[in-house]
Amino acid sequence: MLNVKHLSASAAPLRPLASPVLAFFVATAVAVVLGGCASPPPFYAAAASESLVNVYGPEASTETPTAPAQANAQEAPAATQTPPPAERFALRPLPGADGATLLALTRSERTASLRYRVIVIPGSGCAGMGPIADRYFAGLLHAQVLVLHKPGVDPQARTAPADCARDFVQQDRLSSWLAHARAALVADAQQRAREGAPALPQLLVGISEGAELLPALAPEVPQLAGLVVLASSGLDPQEAGALQAQRLGAQADWEELGRMVAGRRPDSAVAQGRSLGYWRDLWNWSLTLPLVRSPWPLLQVWGGDDALVPLAAYERFAELASLRTVPYCARRLDGANHSLQRGAGPLTDGVQLVWAWIEQWARNPASGLCAPLLDRPLMLLPSVGVP
Repeated sequence: MLNVKHLSASAAPLRPLASPVLAFFVATAVAVVLGGCASPPPFYAAAASESLVNVYGPEASTETPTAPAQANAQEAPAATQTPPPAERFALRPLPGADGATLLALTRSERTASLRYRVIVIPGSGCAGMGPIADRYFAGLLHAQVLVLHKPGVDPQARTAPADCARDFVQQDRLSSWLAHARAALVADAQQRAREGAPALPQLLVGISEGAELLPALAPEVPQLAGLVVLASSGLDPQEAGALQAQRLGAQADWEELGRMVAGRRPDSAVAQGRSLGYWRDLWNWSLTLPLVRSPWPLLQVWGGDDALVPLAAYERFAELASLRTVPYCARRLDGANHSLQRGAGPLTDGVQLVWAWIEQWARNPASGLCAPLLDRPLMLLPSVGVP
């Protein structure tokens, strides 16, 4: 039996959970950056993830782990080393919508020369990426990196999913997050133009829930070279949610949540740890068609042992994305979880492998974002040997 207090914001009143299975799912999955049980769940807002903190966080050893280096030493030579202070992330306020302020993190390239820029839209929750950012993004050697956070999220916060403030729960919904992120990216582009910043190719990276914003944000990114989707199926969230409910045998509870979404209760009402406004946005959010129709190359990576997004959802999107007229490449990392972390084998950190592929692309952007994967089987990563 799951502990309810770890599945929702403790400051908000809760509807009794009809099913422990759905309680796990709706408070943690549906292609958002998802929660779990008593301990910090796999990949809840990145910084709250126990698996990621163990790899990247301040509590982790500062010694370079050997497994990722063994897996691909030439492609990611410094991927898991602790960066020196000059290469670490700094706070950068950016304007959001309606006078709000977003606290972004920014970092210059770790290794000369500067070749490209990466803009990251993290997943859901009220914890920040600050505690793990230096090591999480260390494999992006030749890139400037900008990481956005939702209004009200302190980039250094390690707030557990159960402890998100009432105000955050009320304000958190995809439509608001999109408006804030769009305003921040417009301001970023304007500032770079005023300062005469170099016209670099840019990549827009979405981590889990963050991927749901990518198609709408893409037009705001000058010199956009492609979209990178990590741990998100690419399906409309409601469809992915239905598949996960089916996987867990929780269809009845998912349908009950749907009836609440369609009902007359106000958006401020809380169900399953989220406001009904959050669920209403999610229920009506279009992602598949915008991704399939987008004119930018698309790289998608997920874990083969992702307990929070079903394999059927990833496979369904891959089928639909095969209709794209611009490059689409996908890779399943066998044995990896929703965080792209694997507990054993020659490759334990799938995140750094993704960055290694991107670094390879950056050496020759004209070859295309999918070029590093063209000589490898689609959607498969060998369990043994160099990928």
